[in-house]
Amino acid sequence: MDTKSCDGAKVPVIVEFTGGLESLFSDQRKHLVSLPSTDENGQSANLAFLVRYLCENLMADKRKEMFVMDGTVRPGILVLINDADWELEGEDQYELKRNDNILFVSTLHGG
Repeated sequence: MDTKSCDGAKVPVIVEFTGGLESLFSDQRKHLVSLPSTDENGQSANLAFLVRYLCENLMADKRKEMFVMDGTVRPGILVLINDADWELEGEDQYELKRNDNILFVSTLHGG
């Protein structure tokens, strides 16, 4: 597991990628991320902040458009928060809690 962190209070979360997304993140499916507890504006860390953090600190591939579009997770990627659809949890406004499990599943297939 890869661990990325910054100084200050942390929110440890488990982030997983499947359906080919792991290829954007060093071909590694599971990552333990110690996310700063607040974003750049001092707000509590939420899923939108996690996505930005992943793109800036964990994504090895330069093709960010394969993961994000218009500042959020692109259509065709399912996001599960502790095994529940993120739409039931407030989508990218969901405030992260210690040891949350965030799963990104690509349903996009090339051909």
